[in-house]
Amino acid sequence: MAVLTVRVVASDREVWAGEASMVVARTVEGQLGVMPGHEPFLGLLANEGEVRIHTVENGIVTANAERGFLSVEHDTVMVVASQAALAE
Repeated sequence: MAVLTVRVVASDREVWAGEASMVVARTVEGQLGVMPGHEPFLGLLANEGEVRIHTVENGIVTANAERGFLSVEHDTVMVVASQAALAE
């Protein structure tokens, strides 16, 4: 089974890293879902964007990210934000 390697980082630290089956993020152009095999993509996160990570263990991790971008390439998803934190 193909998986995504995901990293969510803020300007000062790594917030979350691991493997996922899907990532859903809110960008300035709308909501985007990423699964293994997705075409390369670079997009701006919406202000106060939410990123939901569907882990391979069937859990969901939610992170709030502000002023950043989402990069997808070779089954690797990188979320880089000026501020990011796991949701409560």
